[in-house]
Amino acid sequence: MFHVKQSEQASSKDSFGMDTPLARELADLSARRRALENVQVEFSGDTRIFTVSNQKGGVGKTTSAVNIASALASLGAKVLVIDLDPQGNASTALGVPHNADTPSVYDVLIEEFPLADIVQQSPESENLFCAPSTIHLAGAEIELVAQVAREHRLRRALLDYLETTNTDFVIIDCPPSLGLLTINAFTAASEVFIPIQCEYYALEGLSQLLGSIQMIQKHLNPGLHLSTILLTMYDGRTRLAQQVADEVRSHFPSQVLDTVIPRSVRVSEAPSFGQTVIAYDGQSAGAIAYREAAVEIASRAAAQSKEK
Repeated sequence: MFHVKQSEQASSKDSFGMDTPLARELADLSARRRALENVQVEFSGDTRIFTVSNQKGGVGKTTSAVNIASALASLGAKVLVIDLDPQGNASTALGVPHNADTPSVYDVLIEEFPLADIVQQSPESENLFCAPSTIHLAGAEIELVAQVAREHRLRRALLDYLETTNTDFVIIDCPPSLGLLTINAFTAASEVFIPIQCEYYALEGLSQLLGSIQMIQKHLNPGLHLSTILLTMYDGRTRLAQQVADEVRSHFPSQVLDTVIPRSVRVSEAPSFGQTVIAYDGQSAGAIAYREAAVEIASRAAAQSKEK
């Protein structure tokens, strides 16, 4: 009969239990959760206006917009999400009604409704608000062509709103194209937030987007600048993901956040429940990553405020 010595058996169990990739990953996740519990961020009162844009679809643009917004709200910031995508996915994720009869961004752009008349509070947080999109927004691209000051209509409405409403962050979710809706977002914002999928084709889309930003800077909004790049759908098991991340960081060392967003089932599931992943499963790996990214963004705002 074969016998295993007790010391060798215990050693084998310890090694299996504590020194495996899964165990190390769980320990790291637990440490990150504890660190986030102790984070305190102060907000200066100055409103930062982001347009979240990428002309390439499927890079986690809307997912990043709503999850960063929810994470910032959980830190105590007052956040407004403006859904400029006719698909209305951001409105869905924030649990905000956006059927065809709902007052929406379309009414602001075309009928000149005050933005305050369409803004709804998200059920996720008392600090989180949304200006919803409806299917009518799909026709706004054509209708805006004949409007006076067509590129500045969102900017004017947003400035009027901010005069009477205390808001720390405005996050504008754009459609994946450079039409008049996206141009309105660029003109209204001061900062561009670009989510980049860690795959090769994402780099091609980035170069096109940078050209569009330069065009907007030159002709419509000189104050617009690229401030934030977030690497999404990161798969640490592949060499390509690391290569893409390294290349983006080498070109944009001060804009790329340290946090990367991993591929996550929970992040993908959350919108089907009308929630962000922060509300759906706030302790999951994807939620932790988005919360860390939000802390980075908020900390940068605090640092910029002190420099002023």
